[in-house]
Amino acid sequence: MYLLHNIIFLISFVTLSTSMKNFDDTLGHIKTKSSAETQQKAVEELIKRLLPDAAYLFKIKIEPQLTDQSGNDKFSVSKVSNDIHVTITASTGVAAAWGFHHYLKYYCHCHVSWDGDQLNLPDPLPEANVTETANDRFRYYQNVCTSSYSFVWWTKERWVREIDWMAMNGINFALAFNAQEAIWREVYLDLGLTEEEISKHFTGPAFSAWGRMGNIRGWAGPLSSAWHSKSIELQKSILEQMRNIGIIPILPAFAGQVPVAFKRLFPNASLETLPTWNRFQDEYCCPLLLSPDDPLFQQVGKRFLNKYIKRFGTDHVYNCDTFNEMTPPRGDIDYLSSIGRATYKAMTVADPDAIWLLQGWLFHHEFLFWTRKRVEAFVTSVPIGKMIVLDLHAELFPQYENFDSFFGQPFIWCMLHNFGGTLGLQGSVENLNQGPFKARKFANSSMVGTGLTPEGINQNYIVYDIMSEVGYRQSPVDLDLWFQQYSIRRYGIDNEYAKKMWTLLKGSIYSYNGPVSLHGKYIIVHSPSLKLSKTVWFDICTVAEVWGNAIHASDSWPLNTAFSETFRYDLVDITREALRLLIDESYERIVTYVDAKNVELFKDETETFLSLMQSLIDLLSSHDKFLLQNWIKAAKDSSSTAEESANFEMNARNQITLWGPNGEIKDYAAKQWAGLVKHYYKPRWELFFKLLLEALDNHKGINEHIIREKIFNAVEKPFSDCRTTINETHTGNPIETAKRTFQQWRNKFNCTKLPPFATRIG
Repeated sequence: MYLLHNIIFLISFVTLSTSMKNFDDTLGHIKTKSSAETQQKAVEELIKRLLPDAAYLFKIKIEPQLTDQSGNDKFSVSKVSNDIHVTITASTGVAAAWGFHHYLKYYCHCHVSWDGDQLNLPDPLPEANVTETANDRFRYYQNVCTSSYSFVWWTKERWVREIDWMAMNGINFALAFNAQEAIWREVYLDLGLTEEEISKHFTGPAFSAWGRMGNIRGWAGPLSSAWHSKSIELQKSILEQMRNIGIIPILPAFAGQVPVAFKRLFPNASLETLPTWNRFQDEYCCPLLLSPDDPLFQQVGKRFLNKYIKRFGTDHVYNCDTFNEMTPPRGDIDYLSSIGRATYKAMTVADPDAIWLLQGWLFHHEFLFWTRKRVEAFVTSVPIGKMIVLDLHAELFPQYENFDSFFGQPFIWCMLHNFGGTLGLQGSVENLNQGPFKARKFANSSMVGTGLTPEGINQNYIVYDIMSEVGYRQSPVDLDLWFQQYSIRRYGIDNEYAKKMWTLLKGSIYSYNGPVSLHGKYIIVHSPSLKLSKTVWFDICTVAEVWGNAIHASDSWPLNTAFSETFRYDLVDITREALRLLIDESYERIVTYVDAKNVELFKDETETFLSLMQSLIDLLSSHDKFLLQNWIKAAKDSSSTAEESANFEMNARNQITLWGPNGEIKDYAAKQWAGLVKHYYKPRWELFFKLLLEALDNHKGINEHIIREKIFNAVEKPFSDCRTTINETHTGNPIETAKRTFQQWRNKFNCTKLPPFATRIG
């Protein structure tokens, strides 16, 4: 009987696995509801924004019937010699925008990115005849943390640009998380919470992502009525643009976390205190978690989603994460199943067509807790096909292999890549080039898409460019050729040194495949200590060679051609990376001299270290995208009163430094921006060296605990609390500054294979 049961189960599983590959019965309704005419108009408006003088040359046709039987998008691009127009025919607005971008990239050799655009169109426009079909149903974008690390201060205009970029990169599935707090405020007031209790629950804007997931409460708040009103209007604008072009917005749902005031309101409710997250003290930690069996769970979840849908409409996909970086209070299978069922039910009581999008980060982060049986109990508590799991960090730590394609639930293969929005060149391009194809071929694969899930954007654009193409590539690309083509597109010229630079980067910095995630914990941005380790997985002489080729590229630039916006950015970014590596080397020598108690060599080397930091400040100040002032100004501009402006500035400063009242996640979201190096990182190191020198001169032991306290009180806390005035402007020419920096420091690289680079300055 037992054997027969197993055979029946095996047959049913194989049958189910075969039928679930397109999930049309459960996911078929997850598609754009906008008319072909609306989508066509949205794409035409996108093209006008990007190419106002050439938009008339592009004709757009939306034909929904082009979508294949698995729900996958398709686009065709046609340009013939006897017609000035480029005709783009596509299944959706997103597919048309994707086709438009494909034509710009591979026929016009143009480039659109976060760092800048290169849009020198050839005249006449090149002929083309190409058709591409997406490999999967979905191309997903965002991490729940991106809303705080990158999007928090964005205006409507900045969102328009990003949504255009999303569509041009084929993204048809994206979070739309604004205005959650505004709707929750209405829910909490309806339930009987006071305004004071609500204010003590909501975090400030820069920390909303973790307030929403129950990690913290109240830190850096409160939120004003004006903020709530603006967030509602912004969300309406975002959703309208997304929907018009064919992007499916994913809305928030209730995951079970509630304010501590629920104890007062509902003394008989079954509530558990969530565990402390990252050492946050009681005032700011530990919201409550409703028991999945408590009727209040469904009442609260339904009330929130009903209000949210009434205000914003729905496309039937919802995201929430109950246990983000927190161990569940119980590990028994029944409990994990019940919390999954309750969460999903709270969606379906408001929307019977609901699909739950789950970030799979918990299975990686708390891997000791999430055994196969526990994962299976949790994800299969929801009907198969009614949950989509984001395999969030699949470029380094794919989880679908460990859990049999998440036990049949559809999943999206994602590239996380960045933590905290930190700056630093890194990537795993070979894994991006191979991983999604491997996942699609996995036995009984339930993969339904690819995704970009960085915690922060505006860095390492090349890996996002590669990953966005995986959605339609039929096989891995020739990366050597791809990197050279990238150089031509990005700069608008075919420069041998620039191509060599990118080839070297591909084989070094962008070939990471290590056993740990890269969090950007570089020595320069780390709180000073004698126990730091440098982050290097490549030959630093290769980076020195990259730097030299970048300088040579600037020297060999056509004399009558302006430097592209993108090259200016890259030259600063590569020079920044070279300086941070030299700072790493200097730091290691300093530690050696401290251990040897060699005061004279210590003094000489600390001067070198601080001189390198000053060169970094001068370099970063030469380019407007590397200024702290952009972040601070955006925060203050988001406010409605002087008091709110001060609080938002504190939010902005604290997130990128202390990350909490007492440095709970210090430097997690570090940024190599000019003002931050000048007013925060450099003063920390100056004080650290001063205290070390005092100890060495007086033949005393070095107490790093006391030193850390002094740095916290003298530098870190004052900066976070806005007691440090920042006057920062864009100064200097980035090309000339990078050249001078190269001439000053290139010989510090102990690399015999480097040629004797020369460069013209001025």
